[in-house]
Amino acid sequence: MARAVERTLREERILFCEAGTGTGKTLAYLVPALLSGKKVVVSTATRALQEQIFQRDLPLIEEALGISFPVALMKGLSNYVCRRRLAEFRASPESLRPMYARSLDALSRFLEDSESGDFAELAGMAEDDPLRAEVASSSDTRLGASCQYFDECFVTNMRREAERARLVVVNHHLFFADLALRGPHPGRVLPDYDAVIFDEAHQLEDIATEFFGMRVSRRRLDRLLADTERALRQAGAADPLFGGDSAMRSVSAVEVSADVFFHALGAAAGRDERITLERDIFSGEVATAWHALDSALEGLSAAADMARSRLTAPSLRGPRQSSSLPEALELAARRSEDARSALSQVVEGGAGRVTWLEQGSKNVTLASSPVDLSVLFRERIFETVPAVVLTSATLSTAGSTLKSEPVSEDLDDPERPSEGERAVKSAFGYFRARYGVADARISVSELVVPSPFDFEQNALLYTPRDLPAPNAPTFTERAAERIAELVAITGGGAFVLTTSHKTLQMLSRLLPARLGGKRLLVQGSRPKAALLGAFRADGDGVLLATQSFWEGVDVPGRALRLVVLEKIPFSVPTDPVMVARGRELEAAGESPFMKLSVPAAAIALKQGFGRLIRSQRDVGVVALLDERVHRRGYGKLILSALPPAQQTNDIHDVREFWARRGQS
Repeated sequence: MARAVERTLREERILFCEAGTGTGKTLAYLVPALLSGKKVVVSTATRALQEQIFQRDLPLIEEALGISFPVALMKGLSNYVCRRRLAEFRASPESLRPMYARSLDALSRFLEDSESGDFAELAGMAEDDPLRAEVASSSDTRLGASCQYFDECFVTNMRREAERARLVVVNHHLFFADLALRGPHPGRVLPDYDAVIFDEAHQLEDIATEFFGMRVSRRRLDRLLADTERALRQAGAADPLFGGDSAMRSVSAVEVSADVFFHALGAAAGRDERITLERDIFSGEVATAWHALDSALEGLSAAADMARSRLTAPSLRGPRQSSSLPEALELAARRSEDARSALSQVVEGGAGRVTWLEQGSKNVTLASSPVDLSVLFRERIFETVPAVVLTSATLSTAGSTLKSEPVSEDLDDPERPSEGERAVKSAFGYFRARYGVADARISVSELVVPSPFDFEQNALLYTPRDLPAPNAPTFTERAAERIAELVAITGGGAFVLTTSHKTLQMLSRLLPARLGGKRLLVQGSRPKAALLGAFRADGDGVLLATQSFWEGVDVPGRALRLVVLEKIPFSVPTDPVMVARGRELEAAGESPFMKLSVPAAAIALKQGFGRLIRSQRDVGVVALLDERVHRRGYGKLILSALPPAQQTNDIHDVREFWARRGQS
């Protein structure tokens, strides 16, 4: 694999490489990247893998090879504390509310010594702590060089390090945020680069869909209103002498009109959590509510502009006003106009896009997403970036090529079939089509590197037949009982991976009384890095998690010896983007379920399985509690995509396997 990556970087080619668990793929691409002399971006799907590469793999390479290159880690802006927003929040009456007191004190102590300002390093703050939303950086709230905190800004320092670095480690979200900015009105988040290596490349389409879509959420508007009201009050705009009634009314007008708009939209669309919207829904009461919200946002922008104009008049400048306050008000006006523009684009829709509404307990989102991104991938990445490497443990297990047998190619073999001859029968056909490089005229190198691990001896796949169907009312309670039984067999050391946050919450209530005192760690209670650290240190703990722990998490050794997969990770069948993609396949005479749903589920399931065996000595059990693999036609296809472990549906075999192999 390292030779293939080296050649790709040197000859400025495209490489698709499936690298099975244990092949050391991060080392295989990092070494040639560091030695290439090029500016290389390495992009991953998860922050966990980002941190593994930066904190473990790169130092290992430097030590082993006796080399030292400037490298940088870049995360999304929301991972960093914004000093300006923190200062403004401290000066506001909201900061005195008891709900913020403990977190604000902890954050203040943390910033006394922190060089990065990364929330992940603040172990005591939960991911959903309300303070984070008040003080985190974001593309919406950055002022740039005009900010009084610019030189000491954590994001500024991160970007300076990235400019100096030879290799920059990012995640796919940040990569596509940058790619979206390099559009008609060029901007950028990342420094310019010569090559990109996508690890966990099977996730690119889903993440790119998010960033090349357009969305307006109630949370976005609430954040805009909170920041704008805070800036207006600090500027003295609430004072009646400066037309305070008018300024504050503009804030209230947006709040009220947003309530009316999202309520009207929800009433017209129905109460489904996520639903496709047809164009004719934006008529009648919904259209009236949209125009009212648009007018209210226009008024809010005008109020912020007026307050800024007053501030810049020398005779009206107050002695205690922040030097960045005019810029904060200018930013508020711009964010209001951006929200108007986004709302208009979503409502108007367009060819090749799907419009949808997502209604959660804490947020409502109206969005428009592209259905097919293949042209965008080809034009913006493969035809623009000189060298591109895509790698994952699951790139070839999709579509009609659901195989467990690895197929490898020697890139230097003169007898290799030509690119044109391989285009139709490519093991990477599914992803090549989704990413816009299925055309035989596009030169793509392919390599499949099998795992070196002995799955047949060291792993057991348990697929019980005696549990209820996943949609049965008793499934979760019965699943909790079976999970506890499995934990008792292995003595803990378990990942319990769910397909939804709802199931995660239910299991977090059901499991503690059943685990016999084993420590239960639940995703969301602490930052992921802190959770993993606690899990490794405990050795016999149980970690309950959802999507982001299905992949990109590495826990070798005895600390992880049981992986329980609650059910087959199918995409939600009513997901608007998947429905729209399915319609395209149906129009072409294809089966959406077999061409999209089954391959995607097989990929996700193999990723979940891959958490278990991480070294030559690892031994363990994977349990899939979904009885559909036994009675549905797709079950054999799903199971055939998994590593060649022993299989059983009898809990007694699990006990015997663990007694024989688990104690060795």
